[in-house]
Amino acid sequence: MILDWLRRETPDVLCVQETKVQDPDFPVTPFAEAGWHVVFRGQKAHAGVAIISREEPAEVASGFDDGTSTSSAPGEPDHPRLLRAVIRGVPVVNTYVPQGRSPDSEHFQYKLAWFGRLRKLFEREYAPDRPLIWVGDFNVAPDPIDVYDPVKLDGQVDYHPEARAALAGVKAWGFVDVFRIHRPEPEQYSYYDYRIPNAVQRKMGWRIDHIWATAALAERSTAAWIDLDTRLAEKPSDHTFVVAEFKMAVRL
Repeated sequence: MILDWLRRETPDVLCVQETKVQDPDFPVTPFAEAGWHVVFRGQKAHAGVAIISREEPAEVASGFDDGTSTSSAPGEPDHPRLLRAVIRGVPVVNTYVPQGRSPDSEHFQYKLAWFGRLRKLFEREYAPDRPLIWVGDFNVAPDPIDVYDPVKLDGQVDYHPEARAALAGVKAWGFVDVFRIHRPEPEQYSYYDYRIPNAVQRKMGWRIDHIWATAALAERSTAAWIDLDTRLAEKPSDHTFVVAEFKMAVRL
């Protein structure tokens, strides 16, 4: 599905999350044969991130590299959840934020702390007045407009006040929600639970997959949309592609 989408849409960069593939088993060859560069960090069964690009990425790094031990974390190491690279001079940060399982679990506290560590990474490595793109499955719907029933879903793990506040804390560093610049209307969702029959047709979705940028780059964005056709294909992922275009010929 990903290679078909790349052939059809021909982006400059595609960031993927939840690859569920350990590094030795990642299918590099089909991408290389199709003319794509790919960098990745993953592990067996869950998590995993990849950046696929036409131009060879530079300055590739994974994880927080903040000296914080993850041995006691209720999950996997950070490297399969955070991958960074510079492509065409633009830093790209691809994240698969921990889901958190349930608000009363240690996994949820880990998720909140993860956002705090991410904010420190941005403070340490980047500047809000310089171009930077942060993308991925954030596992948080930021606002009531981003879920199909904000009253019913309030307090769930991906629409919990504490999770939304933690995400807002990272955004306050200097990010703009690029999608909402161009698509301010309701019922714009990137995730539809496959357990809900006809979820797309019933518009029962969540917007938890995002493309955010610093103002220096967000002001160059020209369009953004969610590819629902792919979600309606046979045997799709429950997430679908979120796309943004920029004047500088960078497309994510």
